[in-house]
Amino acid sequence: MRVPDPKERLIVALDVDSKEAALSICQKIGNQAAFYKVGLQLFLAEGPEVVQALKNQGVKVFLDLKLHDIPNQVAGACRKIVKMGVDMTTVHTMGGFDMMQAAAEAIKQSSQELGVLPPILLGVTILTSLNQKRAGEIGITGLISEQVVNLAALAKESGLDGVVASPHEAGSIRQKIGDDFIIVTPGIRSSDDATQDQKRVMSACDAIKEGASYLVVGRPIIGADNPANAVAKITSEISRALQSTR
Repeated sequence: MRVPDPKERLIVALDVDSKEAALSICQKIGNQAAFYKVGLQLFLAEGPEVVQALKNQGVKVFLDLKLHDIPNQVAGACRKIVKMGVDMTTVHTMGGFDMMQAAAEAIKQSSQELGVLPPILLGVTILTSLNQKRAGEIGITGLISEQVVNLAALAKESGLDGVVASPHEAGSIRQKIGDDFIIVTPGIRSSDDATQDQKRVMSACDAIKEGASYLVVGRPIIGADNPANAVAKITSEISRALQSTR
C-alpha cells in the first residue's frame, strides 16, 4: 500500500449542495488540502460536472456514493465512475461478496481499457451515525466492532483496496488484516468540536495512531469561520501523530 503524503491524509467532505459552494470552499482552503469528498448531496445536485470542476482545480476527488445493488448494476456504475477520473470511491459491504467482487473487477477492467490508474475502491462498513442500540434495531445483534472487522475481512477477500470504518475500529482492522489495506475514517473531530450526528468519533491524532490511512472531516472545516485555519489545525494533529509513531 502506498502511504499517502501527510497532507493527502486529510479528505475534506464537501457536504454542500452546489458546485459554486464546493469551489468556494476549495478556494478558501487553498493549498492547505489536496483531497475532497463528493457525497450524495452534492453529486445529486450537480452530477459528474462537479467532479470535473474539482479535478480542474488540481485536487483529488473521493466520490462517496456507497453503491449497494445487485452485482451487475454496481459493476456498471463502477465503470461509469472510472470514466469520471475520480481517485477514490465506495460500495457498501452489506451488498456481499459477489457485489464487491463485481465492483473490483469492473474498476480494474475499465481502468485497463482506458489506460488510467484505477480509483481506490473502498467498502463502507457500519455508518458512524449508528451506535450499538441503533445497530441492534436493524438486526446487528453482535458488537459493532466485531461486525466491522468481519466486513473488512470480507472486503479484502473480495478484492477491495480498503474500507470506510469508524476510527474506533481502525486498530482492530489493522491488527487483523495488516498494513497492506486502506482504512478511511470519518467521524473525526478535535477535542473542542461538537460531535453532531456522529456517534463513534475520535480526534485526528488518535485516529492516525490507531492505524487510519485517511481521515474524512466535513462540518468542522466547511462550517468554520476560517476553513483554511481549521484544515491547518487538523493536519498539524496528523503530523504530530505520524511523528510519534515513527
